[in-house]
Amino acid sequence: MNIPATLTGADRQAILDHVRFDAGRNARGKIGFVLIPNEQTIEDEMLRHMPPGVGAYFCRAAMPREISTESLAQLRLSLAGAAARILPDDGLDVVVLGCTSGTVAVGEEAARAELAKGAPGAKTTTLAGAVRKALSAMGVRRLSLGSPYIPELNDNVVAYLEGAGFEVVAAHGMGLHYDTDMIRVSPDYLVEFARAIDRPEADAVLLSCGALRSIEVIDRIEQVLGKPAICSNQAMLWDCLRLCGVDDQLPGLGRLLREH
Repeated sequence: MNIPATLTGADRQAILDHVRFDAGRNARGKIGFVLIPNEQTIEDEMLRHMPPGVGAYFCRAAMPREISTESLAQLRLSLAGAAARILPDDGLDVVVLGCTSGTVAVGEEAARAELAKGAPGAKTTTLAGAVRKALSAMGVRRLSLGSPYIPELNDNVVAYLEGAGFEVVAAHGMGLHYDTDMIRVSPDYLVEFARAIDRPEADAVLLSCGALRSIEVIDRIEQVLGKPAICSNQAMLWDCLRLCGVDDQLPGLGRLLREH
């Protein structure tokens, strides 16, 4: 609408009487992320890489500081409440538990059920579930797993993946207990780490954990290894977008978001 250089009284009143609307910032989809209290990677990465027209919104579930199976299982008590606090009057298209080891500790179906209680009508998913779907979409059957986890949690993720039908040919955790350490693992180191855990018989390398800044170097890792690589936040972004019906191919984020 062209506005005259000089407004008449009638022009001015017409503007004031007729508010115009557009589709808004999130016309293509609204995604809610339920995170653990000290998570400091996912929010920045989702906002940075979300395509135009898709909104990303966040809330924190409660759990103790130390990352263990017992502490992560306590997430179940607050998932519904956290999901309910994200756009309570507008509603979400998708809601996701943004924690791989938390999904495994709570149980994928149990986590999704709790999210659905808080955000009825939204499609529900989890970070571990997103990884599972991404591996299947890439045709991966055998993989090498790397994570920042203590042995207990790394073993839990191996069991989850094997229960989903994948063969884990190698698995290594960094032995870190706290998110505040996991977020400081250097992306350059992650490239070296991926090379160290890779095995010739693996179809792909998986770097598990939303706290790691793996998405920054996932393209480099694939180039160095000459095979597909999946990381948690890349898989979560892909899964949530596809659940929203957004099929954009995003460059620089690995084969998954370029080809699937």
